[in-house]
Amino acid sequence: MSSKCSSCSVEGCKTKGNPPEDKACLDHIKNKLVVLSGKGGVGKSTVAANIAVALARQGKKVGLLDVDVHGPSIPRLIGLKGQRAKLKEPWLIPVKWNENLKVMSLGFLLPDENEAVIWRGPVKGSLIKQFIEEVAWGNLDYLVVDCPPGTGDEPLSVLQILGDDAKAVVVTTPQGVAIDDVRRSITFCNKVGNPIAGIIENMSGFACPKCKDVVDIFGSGAGEKLAKETGVPYLGAIPLDPEVARAGDLGKVFMESGDDQPTVKAMNEIVSKL
Repeated sequence: MSSKCSSCSVEGCKTKGNPPEDKACLDHIKNKLVVLSGKGGVGKSTVAANIAVALARQGKKVGLLDVDVHGPSIPRLIGLKGQRAKLKEPWLIPVKWNENLKVMSLGFLLPDENEAVIWRGPVKGSLIKQFIEEVAWGNLDYLVVDCPPGTGDEPLSVLQILGDDAKAVVVTTPQGVAIDDVRRSITFCNKVGNPIAGIIENMSGFACPKCKDVVDIFGSGAGEKLAKETGVPYLGAIPLDPEVARAGDLGKVFMESGDDQPTVKAMNEIVSKL
């Protein structure tokens, strides 16, 4: 008689063994990191992509899942725009960034990337469930999930499907208007019962591309203050760097721009804490 994993529908996959490479099984994903924010425009997708790449550079087996249905930006940010996910019945095959990093996004499935996706909540929830349970992730050390902003259907569906061992990585910027919305993200995680891995303050100061000094032209420290206020870990700050935006437009992750860059140093420190 075939057995099923406790958290997915894969026939014949035993929770104590190793699943075949073409099987999807949540019990064989060791760590689940859900990157979210109550505020849009804080660089959440960029943070998620670079966390995934940083982990892959360390030799970890990583999956990067983009559940932003209405604005899937991960394919562009990671240099996979125009790639197509394949179907190997009954599994969806994620697109490989390299041997250590697999990526899945609705952007790999849309016939026309310029068409608006006009879906209600239940349809989005069904897609997210499929992306988590019917994609051939194989054995992963980390699954990094990039959520759209807010505390609605997508992050709620992700956390419910992944289970209460999935940890939230909350991204903010120093501005008060962002902190107000991000504070709601902390409350959201507490209500749904998922632990928070920590807060990242993005665009914290400005990294001069010439002298590499960091100047606090937009302020800094609000993320750390919020972490202390809410009793969650503070993972660190990433300075604002023109090269980050330029790299994203070109489909290059900033983690590949050299270990001497302030943004790369900051991300490596954050990943070491994760």
